[in-house]
Amino acid sequence: MEERKHIDVVAGAILRDGKVFGACRSYGAYAGTWEFAGGKVESGETDAAALVREMQEELGVMVTVEELLGTVDHDYPEYHMNMRLYLCRLAAGEPQLRVHSEGRWLGRADLYSVPWFAADMDLIRRIEPRLR
Repeated sequence: MEERKHIDVVAGAILRDGKVFGACRSYGAYAGTWEFAGGKVESGETDAAALVREMQEELGVMVTVEELLGTVDHDYPEYHMNMRLYLCRLAAGEPQLRVHSEGRWLGRADLYSVPWFAADMDLIRRIEPRLR
């Protein structure tokens, strides 16, 4: 039996003024699905370093990585993913859509108005109490 590919991912819940930044994936089989920006942790990289790098690459922003909000293991058809979601604050810049088709600041009232990745949905309840 072939072993399923395993990936380690970090994602950032960027909070500002009681809202969290969500982004819509623009590519691949999951295009049109919303997520928290982030990506794979490279060999030898800390979670914080990976998240700072990914936020710069994907959104063109510098972030301060604060606390770990939660961890989720999720099985997709193609791979098994371990994702760690961190609370982040903008240190410099405004989010730019470099790899996403849409981005939005979401408050408590519209948090569920977009189709989130299943793995992200598992962690949204950790963010919701911090939103207005």
